[in-house]
Amino acid sequence: MANTESTMIPLGTLAPDFKLMDTNSNDEFTFADVKGEKGTLIFFICNHCPFVHHVMEEIIMIANDYRVQGLGMAAICSNDFLQYPQDGPEMMTEFAFQHKFEFPYLYDETQEVAKAYDAACTPDFFLFNNLNQLVYRGQLDDSRPGNGIPLSGSDLRGAIDSVLYNRIVNPVQKPSMGCNIKWKK
Repeated sequence: MANTESTMIPLGTLAPDFKLMDTNSNDEFTFADVKGEKGTLIFFICNHCPFVHHVMEEIIMIANDYRVQGLGMAAICSNDFLQYPQDGPEMMTEFAFQHKFEFPYLYDETQEVAKAYDAACTPDFFLFNNLNQLVYRGQLDDSRPGNGIPLSGSDLRGAIDSVLYNRIVNPVQKPSMGCNIKWKK
């Protein structure tokens, strides 16, 4: 289990667009398709990462708590499934079904979207305001597999609340940590 931190691209960065296949519906989605009225959360995950498994329950709760409040969201898997077959589209569909995703789970086969977002690890979170400007990139909270700190989603939830209620998002943000994205060779 590699401990890779997120890259922490500059706040204010405009959301890179994409057009990716949703492994749940087989429809293609762009950033505009998943954009929320008040903000948009794009996050990079994969099926096999223990860091993702550790936070999955909280991610689902965040999705359920905030989508009705105007937050759009989508998960993206960019791992090279030739090296990691468990991260291929069919397994993504199964993973999304198992965890009851109510948001698109997009497959970034070319890895161009991960590169555009400068995603480095799974999970890696990017929160944009209603003007598509990056206002948060970083960790869900301080919990990690095996560190004994309970999941709360406090860092990401605080940023989402700020976006929804037109408050300034705290610019002091801790990087996410997880398994590195499995880049094609």
